[in-house]
Amino acid sequence: MDSRTSEPLARTPLPSSATTGLKIVIVGGFGVGKTTMVKSVSEIRPLSTEETMSRAGIGVDDARGVEAKSTTTVAFDFGRISLNEQLVLYLFGAPGQERFWFLWDRLFTGTLGAVVLVDTRRLADSWYAIDRLEHHGTPFVVAHNQFGEPTHSLDQIRDALDLSGDVPLIACDARRRESSKAVLITLVNHLHALSTVRQVTS
Repeated sequence: MDSRTSEPLARTPLPSSATTGLKIVIVGGFGVGKTTMVKSVSEIRPLSTEETMSRAGIGVDDARGVEAKSTTTVAFDFGRISLNEQLVLYLFGAPGQERFWFLWDRLFTGTLGAVVLVDTRRLADSWYAIDRLEHHGTPFVVAHNQFGEPTHSLDQIRDALDLSGDVPLIACDARRRESSKAVLITLVNHLHALSTVRQVTS
């Protein structure tokens, strides 16, 4: 994916009024735009573990559809965004290659919610992420990272992924700060709605 991102707003220190931190994980297939999303929305300079792709990945990493990709995440990306004076999101972008999936279970520890970033050119790459999140009982939303003009409707993507109707699915452009922020706000609203339902039924 084109990694050029919209310039983030002024980078400011964590406000002293911050009282609640939420750990959010961004998962998805190889080259879907997870690092790009963390970079576009983080209010701090993101911690990145991107390395130049080498010949060692040939025949191991499936690069179909992302042949122009030259770097890859080998551990995780980390960023931060303050949604308001009290609520802060800590963002962890997971590596997408299958050989690094063993890291995901550790990244999910303490996670309140997740974003599954999908690319319709490689939709099957998303199934493992959804399966692991469901296994852990981690709430998530799905964001379709649009590459060019959309070729599939959100309803078609929902059907292809066999998503239940209560899982939010939205379109986004991971390069754009406001678009990525909208994805995170959708997740926070989803978590709040689930929490409200639990309180009512308990």
